[in-house]
Amino acid sequence: MTDTSYTGSAPAKLNTLSIVAIIGGFLVPLVGIVLGFFALRQIKETGERGHGLAMAGIIVGIALTVIYALIGIIGAVAGAAISSGY
Repeated sequence: MTDTSYTGSAPAKLNTLSIVAIIGGFLVPLVGIVLGFFALRQIKETGERGHGLAMAGIIVGIALTVIYALIGIIGAVAGAAISSGY
């Protein structure tokens, strides 16, 4: 006879905001940063999974924001240099 009872508990649910944070980190970096912090707070309170995804959303969001800012600064400096004749 086989034992059909299951004594383990179901795995913790994956936090939805952490998924949205990583996607948002690539599409709209500031959204990824903000949602990542909200997701981390929810994960801490509820015990859900997704800590790594939330952190990745924050990190990707910050990295892309810095890259976009540098591109903007370099473009502005290059535009000013070209318009002034250098």
